Amino acid sequence: MAATSSCSLNFGVKGKGKPEQPFSSSKSSQLLFSSNLSFAYNNTKYCLSLHSHQTLLSACLTKTKNSAFVVASAKPEYLKIMISGAPASGKGTQCELITKKYGLVHIAAGDLLRAEIASGSENGKRAKEYMEKGQLVPNEIVVMMVKDRLLQPDSQENGWLLDGYPRSLSQATALKEFGFQPDLFIVLEVNEEILVERVVGRRLDPVTGKIYHLKYSPPETEEIAARLTQRFDDTEEKVKLRLQTHHQNVEAVLSMYEDITLKVNGNVPKEDVFAQIDDALTKLFEDQKLTSGSLAA
Repeated sequence: MAATSSCSLNFGVKGKGKPEQPFSSSKSSQLLFSSNLSFAYNNTKYCLSLHSHQTLLSACLTKTKNSAFVVASAKPEYLKIMISGAPASGKGTQCELITKKYGLVHIAAGDLLRAEIASGSENGKRAKEYMEKGQLVPNEIVVMMVKDRLLQPDSQENGWLLDGYPRSLSQATALKEFGFQPDLFIVLEVNEEILVERVVGRRLDPVTGKIYHLKYSPPETEEIAARLTQRFDDTEEKVKLRLQTHHQNVEAVLSMYEDITLKVNGNVPKEDVFAQIDDALTKLFEDQKLTSGSLAA
């Protein structure tokens, strides 16, 4: 006996609402299109359901006794943020608060460099020479490390927060050529005398990795205080060289991102600094949702 089959197709575009077939997606996803294809073959019924959310498409397959459902949903576009500021402007503190709330991957160019220095690699030795002079490390050393870190799966899936990079127009240009363009470029602005005081009093606990300040955030015990170390470039002489280099280059970097730059007053308490950043990131997130909704309309 010849096999019999039938087929029907239902396709629609939606801005909001629930699809007609059950599917799996995050609560923040917004439906862009939905299509259902049902057919029968050899007396067995099948249903193919497609649902697209935002821009990225993923699929999962579930089966029942009499039918098969192919479900596709999409992951929202991740945030891409850069944060800049002079040494001791509070980037580390704000990055911790941002990543805690928004789940972005924190990538600090300085940490990548220090890891190279600690490893004793040839690049690390070259980088240390420049850093001890308060100069920028050449692009060929840094840019590939940053690029490789941005391309790792966690950065691509969760979004990234790039801390302390780019520091020059040439670095910003190199990132753009690799296809890395931020949604927002945050600049922390702090008075120079405050910056020098913050840097000179800064200490590192080599056991826990925690950063202390002899005046503003002293160690909890005498035992911790006895083992604290000072970074080789955290002296007054070197920080003034670093500040001079920073000021010479920051304006050129800002020219690359002037349309997406947020200047933040970093002289106020850290909670007030974060409030300024949080407002901007919340607005950015809402704007992205509205943009995706307009595309679906």
